[in-house]
Parts: sequence; structure tokens; C-alpha cells
Amino acid sequence: MATFHSRSALKDVLAQADSRAVVGEIAPEVLDSPLASGDSFPLRSILGVILEPSDPRIAQLLGHLTQIEDLTPRPQEVSPIVPPADYESAETARASASVLLPSGASANRMLEIAIAGPSHGNPFTDVELTARFSRAGQSVDVGGFYDGDGRYALRFLPAEAGTWEFVTKSNARSLDGLAGSVEVAPSDARGAVRADGFHFSFADGTPFTPIGTTAYAWTHQDDALQQETLDSLAKTSFSKLRMSLFPKHFLYNANEPDRFVFPRTHDGWDLERFDLAYFRTLEQRLEQLAALGIDADLILFHPYDRWGFSHLGKAADDRYVSYVVRRLSAFPNVWWSLANEYDLLLDKSPEDWDRIGRLVRTNDPYGHPISIHNWVEIWDYASEWATHCSIQCGEGLGGLVREWRRRFNKPVIIDECGYEGDLDQGWGFLTAEELVSRSWAVAMSGGYVTHGETYYSDDETVFWAKGGRLRGESPARLAFLGRIIEESPTGRIDPLPSDFDAQHAGARGEYQLIYFGAGQPSFRNVVIPQGMTAHVDVIDSWNMTVERLPGEHKGTVRFDLPGRPYCALRLVSVDR
Repeated sequence: MATFHSRSALKDVLAQADSRAVVGEIAPEVLDSPLASGDSFPLRSILGVILEPSDPRIAQLLGHLTQIEDLTPRPQEVSPIVPPADYESAETARASASVLLPSGASANRMLEIAIAGPSHGNPFTDVELTARFSRAGQSVDVGGFYDGDGRYALRFLPAEAGTWEFVTKSNARSLDGLAGSVEVAPSDARGAVRADGFHFSFADGTPFTPIGTTAYAWTHQDDALQQETLDSLAKTSFSKLRMSLFPKHFLYNANEPDRFVFPRTHDGWDLERFDLAYFRTLEQRLEQLAALGIDADLILFHPYDRWGFSHLGKAADDRYVSYVVRRLSAFPNVWWSLANEYDLLLDKSPEDWDRIGRLVRTNDPYGHPISIHNWVEIWDYASEWATHCSIQCGEGLGGLVREWRRRFNKPVIIDECGYEGDLDQGWGFLTAEELVSRSWAVAMSGGYVTHGETYYSDDETVFWAKGGRLRGESPARLAFLGRIIEESPTGRIDPLPSDFDAQHAGARGEYQLIYFGAGQPSFRNVVIPQGMTAHVDVIDSWNMTVERLPGEHKGTVRFDLPGRPYCALRLVSVDR
């Protein structure tokens, strides 16, 4: 018997007479809360919001509800589809398919090998195709995918120049054992971004600073709005964009897209095929983002769904994830986010997310960044597949980021700390000053913040949801922060022992930032680190100015400051 549990949806509990009665008896105010209907909030987490996290009635409620059978209808799980061994008859010659090799391939750029093969049945599910690329004692295993009309593709992101040989393996005889080689020329491309200690770097070792923004459903809008989004991004210095593969049904985002991951049927979706026009358009957008120097942080699942994509079942989830990752992982500018607010996807357990994370890693041989984003419950980023932390949190960020760095020993990105805007929601009405200050507080703690903009407009085109035109004051100031980070000796900043009223970061003995946040001191006595003689700059993070103070300094020195909030001092060794 399946009973209610801590991750059951509160709305399911309240929809059932016996469990609703228990809630009404123990905590009647829950029934009156606006959070008690609508979205599928997990029981324990939402009770902690409606009541208080320490309220003893939460444990009492859970104790009673775990004894009640959950009668909520659930979709039936279907079995995975196993590609048949006899997809092509024994009369079909092995390795008989024709192969089109690319010309002009170069290192750290995607190359594609096209194969003309069979199209009978359903090649999306009936055919399995992989290849091993080898060069100079190293090998990379790549998953192929069906691209329609009898066309199969193998996409490869070569890390080095030279002759790369390949051989295929498939249950389709005509695709099995195909072999050849591709000449890859040197290039100045930096390659894919990878987690590097507490930070990120390109494949060539160049530091990457993730100054990110958010436009969840921008590729689900009309072409004119998508182009306006690209035009807006071209005027910024953002280097990462969080975006969803599935459309989003939420505030200010209720339009019906023209295309979806799956093709429509008369009664829903064909979950055993993929809409190739959707993917070709998406790939065009990925290339356009790459031309702007922007990495796409692709969100695979989210809970804001009216189409049924948030509860497809394990078999369909795995087909979708495998196809997407095989198709897109050779794009250098791709990141993976398993979910936005994973803990609101109540049909998926922690074990499901671990399975999906391993599946992404199996199908992506290039080490692209991969993480998962929370609503309330922070994921355990010790997971082997997670390269970095992707966290939603808005308060106490400086200390928390330091703690998460220590706990997980991985980069920390606050992918949602609230948004600059004027909506009627607390997460969407931050001032630009507050968002920039939070971004500096996180940077001084060795982490990174993702921007979002939520200014209301009468046509409900809110950038965080649909893209369009950026109107806020924070993007330019976040670009300025990125410049300050990149000017450090290592191209990164790490936390240093701090004062009670100011954050310190940098590189001990040669470079140091001292950030005063919302404080507005008119002067500061600063101890220059022992053995260091420093040039000193006054940085105004809001007005985006850097003023070099006269002289070279050591020992304890009093420095005059502007007496304005959001300022910092920068100490730079004269020996640099």
C-alpha cells in the first residue's frame, strides 16, 4: 500500500477526504493558506513555509499521514524499448551505409559525420549507434542519433588537432563497423568550459567567469521576440544563459509554443520520436549564443508544466535525456542543469535524479558542467556526476557560499538569488542595487551569481521568462564585477580571512579586495599584508569607477573613501 510521505504533494493530501480531515484537525490554518492549492508543493517543505519549520505539528501531521493510503491516480510506468538485434536482415551487408565526412574540421569545434542509413520502423528507438574516436593512444566514445529521413549523425568535439580515426558499432548491420578518419586542424578556439577547482576554465586553460542571466522560455517565443533577445544580449557582457528545453507555464509565461521536443499526436505526444524542426531551431540559437560568447545552461526538467513533460515516466525520461545529450553535447557552449527546482518535481526521487545525472555523464564525453537546482532542499552536490553547485538562495549568501565551498569542494553558483524588477512577488522586486550587492557578496566568497530581470510590461514580456529587451541597471554593473574578477592575477578571486564589517578576497600577499557592501565608511585603516608593498585603488561598484590612490603603501595605512555604499578597496602588489 502506497501511503502519503514527506514529498507527497500537499494538494493531493487535501484532495482526499480522510487526509484533509487530519490536516484540518491538527493544523487548520493550512487549509486557509493560498499555498494549499495550485502548485504541487512537497508536503514537508510547504508545511515549513505555512507554519514554522520548528512547529511540532509538522512531525505530528507526517506521522498521521504516513498511515493513510495515497489514492492519487499515477501514470503507469512503461518498460524501456530495447533496440532489436534483427532490425536489418542477415542479407544486409555489414558496414554498407554511405558516410559523409566533414571538411575543414578544427580542434575544439564540433564536427559532424553524416550517415545515410535505414529508415523503416522507428529509428529513434529501434536503432542504437555509437562510435569510438581514437588518436595517439586516446579514445572518446560518442553516441549517435537519428536525424530523420534515413540520416544518422555522429557529432564529435575534438580536443586536439591531428588525425582522428573512428569506428562505429550498431544493432543495424549497415551502420555497424563503419570506419574512417577525419583530419582536424589546429584552431584558436578555447573549447568547452569545465569545472576547475572552485572555478571554471575553458579547455585550453583560460579562466571562464560565469556572469549569467536567465530567460527560461525565450526559445519558445515567436521569431521576432527571439531575435530581440539576441540583440539585447549582444549589448551585454553575459557569458551564461539559463534556459529550458521544455516550455514553461507560470506567471507571465502562458503562451503556446509552435514547436516542442516531441511531436504532437491527436491525443497528446509521441514520446518515442522527436520533433526535428524544434531541435534544428534550438541548434541555430545555440550557435547564435556562441557567436556572442554565451554558454547555454540547458534545463532538462522543471515543474511549471501544463503539457505533461514533468511526469513522462522513467523510460521516456531516459530516451529524452539520451537523445538531447547525444545531439547537443558536441556544442562547446553547452551546460546541463538536470532541473530547475528539482524538489518540486514530486514524481522523481533522489534515486531518479542520480540515474539521470549518470545518464547525462555517460552520453557526454566532454565534461561539460552539470548540476541541479533547488526550490528549498539543497541537493547533495557530493554526487559524482555534479561538477558544481547550482543553488537558489537569497539571504546570508556570503557565509553560505563559503560553507558550501568547504562542504562540497566544488564551484558554487547562486543561480537564483532574486531578480531585479518590480513584480508583485518577493523574488521579483529586488532593486538593482540589491542584486548587484548580492552578486558582490557572493563573488567575495568565491562564488558566482546568475542575474535575472523581472520588470513588468503590459504585454507581459518579462525578460526572465520570455526574453526580449533588457531594461534594468544591473547588467552593466555585473559586467564591471566580471572585469574586476578577471583583472586579478589568476582571473579568479577566492575568500580571505575577513573583518566583521567587510569581506576580504583575492590572492594572499599579492592581491586583495575589501568590500564594504551597504556600509558607507568615509575612511578605513587598512593593514597591508606583511611583506607586501601595494598600489591601492578605490572601487565604486555602483558607479563603476576605479580610482588609483597616489603612492605605494605598506604597514597600516588610513585611506579616505567616498562615504557611499557598495565601495571596495583593492590592494595590488607593486611587484605584479
